[in-house]
Amino acid sequence: MKNIERNLTMLCDFYELTMANGYLKCGICEQYTYFDVFYRSNPDNAGYAIVAGLEQIVKYINNLRFDKEDIDYLRKKNFFDEEFLAFLASFEFDGDMWAVPEGTVVFPGEPLIVVKAKAIQAQFIETYILMMLNHQSLIATKACRISRAADGRAVSEFGSRRAQGADAAILGARAAYIGGCSSTACTIADLVYGVPATGTMAHSWVMMFDDEYTAFKTYCEIYPNNATLLVDTYNILESGVPNAIRAFKEVLLPKGITKCGIRLDSGDITYLSKKARKMLDEAGLYDCKIVASNSLDEYIIRDIIRQGAQIDLFGVGERLITSRSNPVFGGVYKLVAVEDKEGNIIPKIKISENAAKVTTPHFKKIYRLRDKETGKAEADLICLHSETVDDTKPIEIFDPEYTWKRKTLDNYTAEELLVKVFEKGKQVYTLPSLDEIKARRQREIEGMWEEVLRFENPHNYYVDLSQELWDVKNNLLVTMRHKHSKKNKQ
Repeated sequence: MKNIERNLTMLCDFYELTMANGYLKCGICEQYTYFDVFYRSNPDNAGYAIVAGLEQIVKYINNLRFDKEDIDYLRKKNFFDEEFLAFLASFEFDGDMWAVPEGTVVFPGEPLIVVKAKAIQAQFIETYILMMLNHQSLIATKACRISRAADGRAVSEFGSRRAQGADAAILGARAAYIGGCSSTACTIADLVYGVPATGTMAHSWVMMFDDEYTAFKTYCEIYPNNATLLVDTYNILESGVPNAIRAFKEVLLPKGITKCGIRLDSGDITYLSKKARKMLDEAGLYDCKIVASNSLDEYIIRDIIRQGAQIDLFGVGERLITSRSNPVFGGVYKLVAVEDKEGNIIPKIKISENAAKVTTPHFKKIYRLRDKETGKAEADLICLHSETVDDTKPIEIFDPEYTWKRKTLDNYTAEELLVKVFEKGKQVYTLPSLDEIKARRQREIEGMWEEVLRFENPHNYYVDLSQELWDVKNNLLVTMRHKHSKKNKQ
């Protein structure tokens, strides 16, 4: 597998360095802090998201170091103390981290990653963690929606040329595979991550030859076992499909090859695919598959299938690789607690006039509660890290948006979602293979009610706080508001 790792230590927001320098000068750089990574709303007004990007975060933290070149650059900024630069020269992460495994279905407000580390270390890794989680979770979620819309038909990721840069193309292909795509057009994603790369021809191939038939015939002769012909360069029904049929019959069938395909990249896909299917079947090419591309997304795919489109495989480009309809995942990295000198955890809260931006304090974990009979997820419960859910006892869960709505579970299992990834700077979590992550995503989707997964007006999945955590948050809100309102009056 090709190695494209780089030292990305300096891929950070500059304020992480200024704060780190300040922590050192203030004498609090060794104080332990707790940070949560979470997001506030699902992309596309959906009912869920798929988390991805952990593998790259783990590798980043394992390789975190400041080179001499980095130190020299910072010195030239005339902004940082020599003591701080000397500190960075021996910098390494020796904290703890927990994360929800890649491929898991997740919901707003849940801590997807929890970092416990000394102040400078925890602060410094913010940018990279958010960049990886936000991008790959966004694409994995979009790919999941698109692949579900395809209703069992394969979806190939076609978006490299429309991605915002090389990393977005490569990691986007990885995330799309996790989300449900079967393959990618991005060759290096296969080389690096094992995402199956596929592809045949562009319009330029057809135009390079004197006529369309010769282009198709030549391609079939060179690639008889991978002949998918692009039939919309000139006229799909009058020349494209007939010339493809002729090439298949003259080149492939004499070799005993019946596996082949055509691709539609423009026009009314539903109408054209029906006509093309009829022409292929009348020619006896029942095994010939029809591929559709051209600015597709989950809504278009769903609609053309409902209209009876005869499509076997979809190629989806820019609307997947950029998540064009909702291109920002919105994950944030917030301080939720610190430790005092005796090791006591002191909860911290960010208050806002926007209720959605009020954070949930303290060191936490998540339980997923599943019905024992159906195996379906009924609710998630965010608890203090010291709490344990006893699934032999009934539990009452409240809807966080409509607190008068509640449900009582009495026949359920409680599964912890966060797994420990780093302990005192050492990786203690074995990274799963990409296919294992993809399989987890499939199991997770199967474990959700269809009402949560639907595209329009999805069911509001219950994510509640335990009573102990709710009390901590509420008491802290009252205390902080009182404290700061008194200061303002003075």
